[in-house]
Amino acid sequence: MRKLIVLRRTSQAFFLGLFIYILWSTTYPLKGMLPPGTFFKFDPLMSIFISISERIIIAGSGFAAAMLLSTLVLGRYFCGWICPLGTAMDLCAALNKKKLMLSWKANIRIKNIKFVLLSVFLIFALAGSQVVWVLDPLVIMARFVSLNLIPAVTGTINTFFIFIIQKFQLYNGGLYDLYSGLRTSFLGVNIYYFDHSLLIFLFFTAICTSAVFVSRLWCRAVCPLGAVYAFISRYSFLTRSVEDCSDCAVCTERCRMSAIKDSTGYIKSECILCMDCIYDCPRKTTSFRFFNRPPGSGPANREIAETHGISRKEFIIFLISSFFLTGYRKSPRGASARGVSGKKIIRPPASSPEKEFLNLCIRCGNCMKVCITNGLQPVLLQSGLEGIWTPALVPEIGYCEYNCTLCGNACPTGAIKSLPLREKQKIKLGIAKVDKDICLAWKYGLECLVCEEHCPVHDKAIKMVRGEVDGKVVGRPVVDRDLCVGCGICQNKCPVRPVRAIKVDPEFADRG
Repeated sequence: MRKLIVLRRTSQAFFLGLFIYILWSTTYPLKGMLPPGTFFKFDPLMSIFISISERIIIAGSGFAAAMLLSTLVLGRYFCGWICPLGTAMDLCAALNKKKLMLSWKANIRIKNIKFVLLSVFLIFALAGSQVVWVLDPLVIMARFVSLNLIPAVTGTINTFFIFIIQKFQLYNGGLYDLYSGLRTSFLGVNIYYFDHSLLIFLFFTAICTSAVFVSRLWCRAVCPLGAVYAFISRYSFLTRSVEDCSDCAVCTERCRMSAIKDSTGYIKSECILCMDCIYDCPRKTTSFRFFNRPPGSGPANREIAETHGISRKEFIIFLISSFFLTGYRKSPRGASARGVSGKKIIRPPASSPEKEFLNLCIRCGNCMKVCITNGLQPVLLQSGLEGIWTPALVPEIGYCEYNCTLCGNACPTGAIKSLPLREKQKIKLGIAKVDKDICLAWKYGLECLVCEEHCPVHDKAIKMVRGEVDGKVVGRPVVDRDLCVGCGICQNKCPVRPVRAIKVDPEFADRG
């Protein structure tokens, strides 16, 4: 029985299920579940690069350090036993049994690409910009689950139940009760759809599809988190051992990472401990042992040792050559609420200053998924290239619920601060402004109280001032700038179309 293979697959299934469960259960209310940022606390890539770009040590870095220490002991086990994106790739790879198998020489040529990418990300971080989220596997998987998988599954099931219930008029009975129960649990509170979700889906699909043709191509050549683990695992205590080898080369041909050069030598940093080679060996003489000196560790094995990625000397030289960038920042820390490109966007409540926000935000989608009005949407270029897929409030879609703190509680990095409800209610997302040229009350003298009625502030930030329009005395909306918090409900409910007669201006948002 292939016990280690079964154990690995069980581990992969468990952590993939746990990952999806944490994201799925991150909804209203935030009770009885693991914290939304649990997995990201164990991501050393994000911890390191956020800390470098912001010159801080972010909360939870100890968990990431623990992952690095465990890698020093066990090797690159995270990639083969835990990584949810790696598991998704393995599931897709199972669709094609005749994948292209790269030779170890070909693998050496492509595996260093991920170290180059990691170096580029490091330069950006030293310059004060965290962009490693683009290729971080946990972020990519989380974004897909939150903004594609969950809406697709819940939307499909919800549509099915509604169709059956309406078709057969089953408004009472067991099926309707089951649907009502699912609506408050598995299906969540609302079924949401997000801007640019197709791009997110295509990006994720491209990664998984690559594994159908070349096993773990992403892990070999691109993954920056894999590069971090590869750099450390080359010194790990757990080592592959082969005794009485017949040189059949079966393990070399079947290695999913092309990490085995020959039956007795392997590229340690590329081994993800899938354990296939143990059971593929006809003589069953392959094993993994602690502190075992690999065969051929002398001159014959030097070629492998020199292809483990960038050497310590090269890495140190790279670091020294990059230090001149450490004092450089493109914008002051206390940047305004305007995006880097100068275009106005409304950030979630209690967001950090824009430059800091762009570094802290990992684009995981947690805040957008938990927003109970669906108002938080991923932006594309509205805030510049640096702001791609960061959250912004779109009042036409949904407003910021006055009695809600979910986005701050769900944020794993502190890009959106977690505040008590009373403090959050005082945070300004901006200030609403009335366009008198299209407002029904100001322009046409019609009685319209929509914005004033929906204003959630206790003393009403929108007040109706009586005035004469075309010979009629009507109430006209005026915004109290001191009371307005810019929640956007007035803009959301305004009946004027296509352009709303009242809009939130984020220029005066509280971003400190």
